[in-house]
Amino acid sequence: MSTRKAEINRETKETQISVTLDLDGSGKSSLKLGIPFLEHMLDQVARHGMFDLDINAKGDLEIDAHHTVEDIGITLGQAFHKALGDKTGIRRYGHAYVPLDESLSRVVLDCSGRPGIEYNVKYPRARIGEFDVDLLFEFFQGFINHSMITLHIDNLRGRNSHHIAETIFKAFGRALRMAVELDPRMAGILPSTKGTL
Repeated sequence: MSTRKAEINRETKETQISVTLDLDGSGKSSLKLGIPFLEHMLDQVARHGMFDLDINAKGDLEIDAHHTVEDIGITLGQAFHKALGDKTGIRRYGHAYVPLDESLSRVVLDCSGRPGIEYNVKYPRARIGEFDVDLLFEFFQGFINHSMITLHIDNLRGRNSHHIAETIFKAFGRALRMAVELDPRMAGILPSTKGTL
């Protein structure tokens, strides 16, 4: 039975968000965000990361999706940080390449305790349906600031904005899965020569 779980509730004047996360799940998700495209992307993270993920979000979407997307990233980051605990026994590093038709993206990350992001992505269009692609960076920025993860995202090629985004989120899920996985050879050991992460 997994103990690597977290439940986070975050409320501001702009958003009300709850996240429930199980790092050792089976890839199930329940996502009620009011933003269908982001629901589709986070379903990919849960499925490819093998995380059980429930998110309920209400935000000031009448203004735009910025606050809601950013705050979902923040709250999900807090959940990952809490569920990882002291990080004893995890693999720590993760990486994945994921193709989708003409698109190919690479995600590399480190559960380092040091938030940082390198985001090298250019989208051919500014919007995917009604979704503003600029908000994808805001989601990842919020996530890394509160998960304390170092994250490198590179879209290596692609012509279709939806394909590019989907390869990023699938690779993100797979890289997270690798990094947070318990390594039987590291049982009881913190994966750092500093003695802290």
